[in-house]
Amino acid sequence: MIVLSGTIGAGKTSLTDLLAAHFGSNAYYESVDDNPILPLFYENQKKYGFLLQNYFLNKRMDNIRDAQGSQLNIIDRSIYEDLLLFQTVAAQGQATEVEVDIYRDLLDNMMEQVDFSDEAVLKTPDLLVYIHVSFDTMLNRIKKRGREFEQVDHDSGLYDYYKLLNNRYSQWFEAYNQSPKLMIDGDAYDFVEDTEAAEKVLTLIDQKVKELGLK
Repeated sequence: MIVLSGTIGAGKTSLTDLLAAHFGSNAYYESVDDNPILPLFYENQKKYGFLLQNYFLNKRMDNIRDAQGSQLNIIDRSIYEDLLLFQTVAAQGQATEVEVDIYRDLLDNMMEQVDFSDEAVLKTPDLLVYIHVSFDTMLNRIKKRGREFEQVDHDSGLYDYYKLLNNRYSQWFEAYNQSPKLMIDGDAYDFVEDTEAAEKVLTLIDQKVKELGLK
């Protein structure tokens, strides 16, 4: 598996589409538009944060299981980011430390080898691709895709949440050691809008895939 990571608005879904088409593989997406909890979370983070994280955890396990079917399948968000996201919510007082501890224990337990129909699920990706974007790029992309509940204009408190989350991602990537990893500069390579930049990003990932012997 190739698994993508990055903050909200980094371009994970766009790069997932590009990579799946490039490798002729399957794409597995984070549950967003069909997620019944996400709009509620943006209305009341404190009430729905714990429920949302558990919803995502369940869906990510489904994606990891399903992505085992063939080589170089793409998942558009890493399960390893979930704790970071929930800790960021808690850092703003929108979740309790007890909830964070319970979620961490649940995540750790689920990340043990789980048996699905006599086949153990391999949860460690072959490559994690982190898309780094500046805070301004993050805000611009969130605004452009137009989900009302994500907009800073809809809730001014989201500005501080997004800024804290963006700052924490670089530290998270530096500490990540579960698999080979690659960082893509989403500001230098606007693969969402620029086809030439998209080709350069695909070349960078191709080089890493070949280096790892995945293709």
